[in-house]
Amino acid sequence: MRWALVKVSLAVTAMVVVAFAVPLGLVIREMARDRAFSNAEREAAAVAPALSITTDRDQLERVVASAGSDAGMAVHIPASGESTDRTDGTGQRAADIGRQRATDEDIAAVREMGRASTTEVDGGSTLLQPVALSSGEIAVVEVYVPESEVTNGVATAWAVLAAVGAALIVGSVAVADRLGVRMVRPAQRLVEGAHHLGEGRLGSRVPVEGPTELRLAAVAFNSMADQVVQLLANERELAADLSHRLRTPLTVLRLNAASLGDGPAAEQTRSAVEQLEREVDTIIRTARDAKPQTAAAGPGAGCDAAEVVRERMGFWSALAEDEGRKWRVAGADRPVRIPVARADLAASLDALLGNVFRHTAEGTAFAVDLHNGEDAVIVLVSDAGAGIPDPEAAMARGRGSGSDGSTGLGLDIVRRMAESTGGDVRIGSSVLGGTEVRIWVQLDGRTAPERRGHRGAVRRRRQPRQTATINRPRSLP
Repeated sequence: MRWALVKVSLAVTAMVVVAFAVPLGLVIREMARDRAFSNAEREAAAVAPALSITTDRDQLERVVASAGSDAGMAVHIPASGESTDRTDGTGQRAADIGRQRATDEDIAAVREMGRASTTEVDGGSTLLQPVALSSGEIAVVEVYVPESEVTNGVATAWAVLAAVGAALIVGSVAVADRLGVRMVRPAQRLVEGAHHLGEGRLGSRVPVEGPTELRLAAVAFNSMADQVVQLLANERELAADLSHRLRTPLTVLRLNAASLGDGPAAEQTRSAVEQLEREVDTIIRTARDAKPQTAAAGPGAGCDAAEVVRERMGFWSALAEDEGRKWRVAGADRPVRIPVARADLAASLDALLGNVFRHTAEGTAFAVDLHNGEDAVIVLVSDAGAGIPDPEAAMARGRGSGSDGSTGLGLDIVRRMAESTGGDVRIGSSVLGGTEVRIWVQLDGRTAPERRGHRGAVRRRRQPRQTATINRPRSLP
């Protein structure tokens, strides 16, 4: 579009320049010619008064010399009763003053017609001006106009016209190019935004700028992208709700089925519960694999992490009492705002606590610690189990521990939640002797790539305090 506008502007401006410059150039040439012959007529008119008074050769030569150059002016005076041999009444020839350039036929024709005329000669043109003498005869004043005088100033004027025309063309092309950029740049950004949205970068938006049509298109695109983000956010909430509503009751069923004892009915119940868990895991895995990563929560969104922690621990405490597990909550006694949706944080806590109940023996203690920093909030979920032999493998794209009933989706839910804020998830050893999962939730709104360059400095600055606070052994009730 940009080059098309430039080409159209170039063609239109060139036609306009040609349409005006060519006639103007011809007019300038005619004006120069008229100016040259007007000067010649003035020179001829300067000699006419002298011819009407006298025909004396010496006097006329002085008049011609004073009127102009005798090399460029000639006076042809006929003799009285001029005959074909051009002699006067006393037998003398007619007087010719100056250099004759016009032919005798042209001079005779002017004398016969009685009006001025021009004729082409070598190197230019001549003006033949008839003048009536006192004797009634007609004398002819010949003024030579060289070609250089006829074209004087024409080349300069044409050069100026050409320069002005070129400047107009260049200026119009520059203006068309700027207008093309103003139109093309918003269109390119709209295309880039569409590509980014198609690649799954749902936070991509298009600046509302440019012509009215492109501004409306940008508004429509941004509205569409917001709708897509909202739909995918709803899908994520449904997936998290599915994990919350199905996996938690299944954990209760599995624990209850384990207490049924031996017998065919008990084995069938336990087998059915395990089969149901596998089917649910397959459904959740399929839903999460088909869902692209959504954008982070916007300004003002989020929840109170302390309230969510208290609520979910209230739920899991009932199961902990049934299995004789000791548990502890710390740091949830005051509000802690984080830029994470309530459902996402609840799903992450349920996933980690569900792993504790699923992969540790009954009676194993666990704890949840909440730490509020200046630029991040840290959630620690630790247990006194056997730990995870290979934490890196467990975090590798949600592969899980490899044991039966482990899909790795719990850690994948937690990882997605943390990375949506620019944070991360780490697995290590807890002070209780088992596994500790640390969730780093970033508060400054930057993504992980933006923080990566200075995260090491932040950790070095905060690590001593974290070590003293997080890893301090505490007694369980």
